[in-house]
Amino acid sequence: MSIPTLDKVAFAQDIEALHQKLRANIGPEDVRHLKKIERWGRICSLLGYATAWIVPNPISAFLMSQGNVTRWAMMAHHVRHRGYDRIVEATSPYHSKTFAKGWRRFIDWPDWIYPDAWAYEHNTLHHYHTGEILDPDVLEHRVRLMREVKAPRFLKHLVAFFFASHWKLSYYAPNTLWMLQQREARLGRDALHAKIKGRKPAIFHGAKLWWPFHKAGAQFWLRCVFPYALFRFAFLPLLFLPLGRWAVLSVLINSLLAEWITNLHTFLIIVPNHSGDDVYRFEGGIEDKADFYLRQTVGSVNYTGGTDLKDFLQGWLNYQIEHHLWPDLPLLKYQQAQPEVQAICEKHGVPYINDPLPRRVSKMWALLTGQRVMKQWQEESPPVGSASNAEIQTEPHSGRPGTDTLNSEGLVQA
Repeated sequence: MSIPTLDKVAFAQDIEALHQKLRANIGPEDVRHLKKIERWGRICSLLGYATAWIVPNPISAFLMSQGNVTRWAMMAHHVRHRGYDRIVEATSPYHSKTFAKGWRRFIDWPDWIYPDAWAYEHNTLHHYHTGEILDPDVLEHRVRLMREVKAPRFLKHLVAFFFASHWKLSYYAPNTLWMLQQREARLGRDALHAKIKGRKPAIFHGAKLWWPFHKAGAQFWLRCVFPYALFRFAFLPLLFLPLGRWAVLSVLINSLLAEWITNLHTFLIIVPNHSGDDVYRFEGGIEDKADFYLRQTVGSVNYTGGTDLKDFLQGWLNYQIEHHLWPDLPLLKYQQAQPEVQAICEKHGVPYINDPLPRRVSKMWALLTGQRVMKQWQEESPPVGSASNAEIQTEPHSGRPGTDTLNSEGLVQA
């Protein structure tokens, strides 16, 4: 399939019309909904810790983990995309400029991942370069070694499971910080593209940050490893010291088990969003808004959901197509928009994937272990570095590509 076989301008017009309708209806209802989802996550955390001191057990660990997933996948993800900045009823903690900033990191989103690093890597590089080499979430490119190595399939499965068990600390945290360091060094889009495409490290670019005896590595340990490790595995367990040493040890064990569950859970709901032999990859950059809308749709995957509980357990990542079309909308709007987006895609003959999560995990796993390959979008694209493919320059937390257009220099203008 290629762009000339469909009217992408007409498709974009329908998508934009729906976008404007959704934006016009953003209001207090969305804030109430966000606070409800936040409350569910807080309750999970409180119940988990309230029982974690008694004995190490998977129930407490799962509840603690679900609280962690809520803070990242639902709260940080959508607040840092500026989904609630325009709503008068949304108070300061739900604004992108204050959420997880400074000391609020330990209230809003305690994690291995440095919040500003994730905001740049995810909100800018991933969303504005979906399916390209610059996209940090193109699994097929990031796991070349796993895919190409000659090894028994069961061994690849074991290695993949081991990686998924700790991927937030071993991969996501250093890689996001490495991307931010390139930005802080004022490395432009073309230079970053060449660096990522030309230099192929044995594992991934951020792996070098694990070595603490240089400036970049020291930043990783000081910004990512030490703050979260001390908070999650020292400070919180020690709060239970009045209940005895066994209580502290039990909370520590449950915290470690919760961390393992969180890694597996997030790996299984995040990585399949843009993976599979029915999902497209792209060469070259985005040409215009119509091209943007089309790429986000055919390069992303939904999971079936539709109720708050189902969506909550899937981290609200089951609306990935709608989220990529309009990154700056509140949670509730994606749930409301999904049937209409699917209908628009069916009307224009645009592929729209909405599968049960287990099916998407199976397809992702086949890609991860080298059994399948992704589709390549068949379209002539200008070479990297041309005006239409210059980096989309927006604020690092911007979620506005759906309402922006490209000027003659390839920069976003409202």
